[in-house]
Amino acid sequence: MQGELLRVDQSRSPQEDQRSSTERLRPERLRTDCPVLLSERLVMRAPHEEDIDALAHLANNAKVATMVSRMPHPYTADDAADFVRRTKNGEIGKCVYAITKAENGAFIGCCGVEPQTDCKTVEIGYWLGEPYWNKGYTTEACHALVDMVFRTRQDVDQIDARCRVMNVASRRVIQKCGFQFQGSGLAASLALGSNVPVEWYRLDRKTWMSLRSWGNIA
Repeated sequence: MQGELLRVDQSRSPQEDQRSSTERLRPERLRTDCPVLLSERLVMRAPHEEDIDALAHLANNAKVATMVSRMPHPYTADDAADFVRRTKNGEIGKCVYAITKAENGAFIGCCGVEPQTDCKTVEIGYWLGEPYWNKGYTTEACHALVDMVFRTRQDVDQIDARCRVMNVASRRVIQKCGFQFQGSGLAASLALGSNVPVEWYRLDRKTWMSLRSWGNIA
């Protein structure tokens, strides 16, 4: 689901607890397949401590939090610092990117890749601060993220994406990246404290290869 990137549930499964601390704290290994991504207007790289203030400011917005899954509201500087620390230490176990503007390095949001249980599917998530909406940045970031996955991870056959049914802008981003509707269901929202209706989309490798010229996607 869009934006499942800011805060992981503090509870851990027994399987996660069984992992050794050495395995959990090897960010260099976990980010091996997460190269810095460059696009026309964006640089996507690992979150840094310097992002904390901007992250807390942009994430502390109900319009953002209620459209993603694991973002609490209100969102504090302590939440932002914890997110950056856990990402840096490899504790989140995801390929997480800070989305920044190439012209000045300004932090504007996050995106990332979540492996699924079948090992052939990953799910992408993203969110952008409200001042940067309706400028094409989210689509640009998602194009770069999708291209990275299919070009560097030959074992991945398909990418999933989810959005709230009422999130028209996110749906448009997903469709512009070539994803096809698969179904609908419910997903938990941390900010709302309840389940919300979501739509599920999928992009397979063969379709991506036929759409590699992103300009062909309306």
